[in-house]
Amino acid sequence: MSSILMSGVSGFVGQNLSLHLKEKGHDIISLIRHAHAGNSVGDISWDNLAALKTMHLNAYVHLAGKAHDLKNTSDPEEYFTVNTGLTSKLFDSFLQGTASTFIFFSSVKAATDSVEGVLTEDITPQPKTPYGESKCRAEAYILSRQLPTGKRVFILRPCMIHGPGNKGNLNLLYQVVKKGIPYPLAAFDNKRSFLSIANLNFVVESILANPALPGGIYNLADDEPLSTNQLIKLLATVSGRKARLWKIAPGVIKTIASIADILHLPLNNERLKKLTENFVVSNQKVKQALNISLMPVSAREGLTQTIKSFSTE
Repeated sequence: MSSILMSGVSGFVGQNLSLHLKEKGHDIISLIRHAHAGNSVGDISWDNLAALKTMHLNAYVHLAGKAHDLKNTSDPEEYFTVNTGLTSKLFDSFLQGTASTFIFFSSVKAATDSVEGVLTEDITPQPKTPYGESKCRAEAYILSRQLPTGKRVFILRPCMIHGPGNKGNLNLLYQVVKKGIPYPLAAFDNKRSFLSIANLNFVVESILANPALPGGIYNLADDEPLSTNQLIKLLATVSGRKARLWKIAPGVIKTIASIADILHLPLNNERLKKLTENFVVSNQKVKQALNISLMPVSAREGLTQTIKSFSTE
């Protein structure tokens, strides 16, 4: 059994990953925002990172961060305070402690906000949003520090993560399909990658189980990209509904999205981009490192499990 310090345990990924690792026999120590009476015994707060020097830890898994705000209402400085500042602070603690492995959950948005072709780890990062820039700066800080012998660092760049309990855009699309509301963006032809929480759990577990695995930057994605229209059809099939796809001229949709930006309506330009852009992510590097040809769960299998979970919530 290994002892793993994990930040962001209360989030969607943290809840799933911590449970998975506990089932595999790992001891999870939560890094929490502030100490209070309701905390579990052994939890560590961000205000008390000095305590980590006296603890025997095998690995850090850093999940905590400020998520991308699709409504664009957040103060840009918050991203840098949380995503860059806290990561730097925790990484410094790792360098001074006993743990040998640091796993940082960055984002594909740290590399770029748009993809032509397939995104690989070789790209020179050019993030365009405060969210992506804050993650990119955190990566740069980690890579700028001298790594002591015996320690390794993994910077993971997941694409759109989904799984049972997820409340993101997939759930919104599910509600649209479930209510029989036509999907009005069928005229957009796109392909994008997804990441099942099961595949994410598998990768982290494999890193922890294999000390010889080389550190570095790795994209995380399922094997097969899907179009949003394919996703709508899958949502309809799994939920027993008929897919209703409307092909409205893209120019009309973009005008509506620009108005939505001003009025803070749901289908703004940021969400339109998320639903219709091409964003295909290569997972070849991580599969090569893990010596596998396919991820354990296919894109369609993972999405089907996620969609089924929506009907029970």
